[in-house]
Amino acid sequence: MNRLTSIYNSIDKMLLLVIFILGIISITMIGSTEFDGTFHVTRDIIVQGGCYILGFILIIALLRINYQSFLGLEKYMYIAAIVLLFSVYVPGLGIEQFGSRAWINLGITTLQPSEFVKLLFILIMASYFESHRNELHSFRGLIKSAIVAAPIIVIVLKEDLGSALVFAAIWLAMLFFAGIDYGVLGKFMLLVLAAIPVAYRFLADYQKERIEAFLHPSNLSLAGNYQVFESKIAIGSGGFFGKGLFHGLQKELDFIPVAKSDFIFSVICEELGFLGGLLVILLFAFLLYRLTRVIKETSTMYGALIVVGVIGMFLFQAFENIAMTMGIMPVTGITLPFMSLGGSSILSNMLAIAMVVNVSYHSNNINFKQSSAILYK
Repeated sequence: MNRLTSIYNSIDKMLLLVIFILGIISITMIGSTEFDGTFHVTRDIIVQGGCYILGFILIIALLRINYQSFLGLEKYMYIAAIVLLFSVYVPGLGIEQFGSRAWINLGITTLQPSEFVKLLFILIMASYFESHRNELHSFRGLIKSAIVAAPIIVIVLKEDLGSALVFAAIWLAMLFFAGIDYGVLGKFMLLVLAAIPVAYRFLADYQKERIEAFLHPSNLSLAGNYQVFESKIAIGSGGFFGKGLFHGLQKELDFIPVAKSDFIFSVICEELGFLGGLLVILLFAFLLYRLTRVIKETSTMYGALIVVGVIGMFLFQAFENIAMTMGIMPVTGITLPFMSLGGSSILSNMLAIAMVVNVSYHSNNINFKQSSAILYK
């Protein structure tokens, strides 16, 4: 009972509430994509809801493990990350979907390893930056951190440009927080810009096509532009108040591509209008705000870096996905956190929240014990 009371008093209930609300919206909008006069509890809804329930259970269950227990395990996590990423190439295990070989077949379901490698990547880089902060004032120190991150990013890039960009965003967010010298970072960014023409030659054809499509948005024959065109029609036709829940015409006629996943924000805007889209954006803003609060109360640099990595991941994914549906960013296949259909995505997001809650919980306990020791000394 004392442990449950401690958990209840220490856990950020507002953080969990906003995730619960996002989950309800997600399940409702996924159901809307299959609405035919009756709301059907489909397999997709069961999987989405089940992953949310499992996620909330894991958030509480994993509090038994102190996040600092992962310090010293970076080498093993790095090996595990590489093995997971290469598992998609194992014959009979790895499968190709949506033009890329980024999933493994588990029989009853499929799993996207890169979603879980993001979490390992955050733990790996948090440990690295925590112990190498003093090196970040030099260009050599920055390059060393890039060398640590690069193998994982490059392996992901081969099959999934969008996910590779998420990994890069996580690395950059943690780099800023760790105290990178801006002059050094500026030199590095110039080096990256100079390398883009060379890197472009090594991209897969479909990845090049998406970049070309973004640069020539009026050419609907290019891959991705037609989807964005229909997405913008759906968003615009929703107006201020929307056409009403379950009454989206673009969705009903299957004009919105991958409506349950990549373009679920388009469905929200068509049916719930500008107000519905704004509500989702505000919920994400509130989520990020609650995450930043954890940084202030965290007792270790390692814990703070973990939270920063999670913030960088959610911020970039939410921005890229929403901007993609409006044609502001290229189509990359990045899902909208906590909203898009996908068991791997939801579980990965919930485990990321579990990491943050763990940091907050154990930091609060440490701070409480330290305060008590001073009080009764």
